[in-house]
Amino acid sequence: MLLRITNMRGVDLRVFDFDFDLTWAAFFMNGHEKIYGRFGGRDATSADGYLTLSGLKYAMRAALNAHRRELESKPNEAASVPRTVEQYPDAKRIKADACIHCHQVYDFHRQVKRAAGAWRLDDVWEYPLPANIGVVLDVKQGNRVQSVNEGCPADRAGLRAGDELTEVNGRPAASFADVQYGLHRAKTEKSVRIAWMRNEKPHAATLELPEGWRKTDISWRASMWGLEPTPHVYGRDLSAREKRDLGLPEDGMAFRQGDFVPGPAKMAGIKGGDVIFGIDGKTRNLTMLQFNAFVRLNYKPGDRITFNLLRDGKRLEIPMTLQKAQP
Repeated sequence: MLLRITNMRGVDLRVFDFDFDLTWAAFFMNGHEKIYGRFGGRDATSADGYLTLSGLKYAMRAALNAHRRELESKPNEAASVPRTVEQYPDAKRIKADACIHCHQVYDFHRQVKRAAGAWRLDDVWEYPLPANIGVVLDVKQGNRVQSVNEGCPADRAGLRAGDELTEVNGRPAASFADVQYGLHRAKTEKSVRIAWMRNEKPHAATLELPEGWRKTDISWRASMWGLEPTPHVYGRDLSAREKRDLGLPEDGMAFRQGDFVPGPAKMAGIKGGDVIFGIDGKTRNLTMLQFNAFVRLNYKPGDRITFNLLRDGKRLEIPMTLQKAQP
């Protein structure tokens, strides 16, 4: 049976445990809620770069084989979250007939942890990429290693191009999403056990994980907007030619503030059409989304920053005190 879910209301979060910022994700499971595998995943470059038909077919065949063998799967692990999204306090403020989007699960869970004083910045690094351990996977067969970066954790563990991952962190691997899920579940561990096949022979090793290994570009995540502090600016990134015409570095940040200016930014003096190209006197090679993530990850509510911008050909410095995210 094929089931498509587009609204998180009523979804059992302890069964459907996935990256809630994704555009699309799939589970392969039986009628008793045993999950044989996953398919999906993405990076900051593309929402569907890993969603290939051949990769999906390979993952589905692996799930069918697991079903025939009735392999034991890990128990559902999302025990720290409510059974359904409606049980989160912030979800109860949404109208009963309104759709609850996937990414809002992260927002709701973050608010619960904040209220309990248990939230920390490291919690934003959900579903680290295989690239974080130095592995590039084949999009046509999501568990096949296409290349390994020299000196990375995967290289030191002995993985090589052409190897086929079979387990990551004790969980079966047949797709990019499976590998991500295994890495995701290594939240506090300093090492991860992996297994693979090479020339039809099984191998296994332990990946030693360095400090900060989970970090990656989160600017694509819809849940990023709920982090604090917020700079209250947004807009269209300028092209290299537009930057050049304005006398700005082609490889530097530059985006034009949208016509609607949120209250805090408007009170600080920012206007629609302003070209924001720096912060605190420094320009960085960031997109508008990456700039918003940068501020949230590197500043705290109450910090004072200075926007560097262009308005009618004049360079201006606009100071603003950063605020908490609005509920």
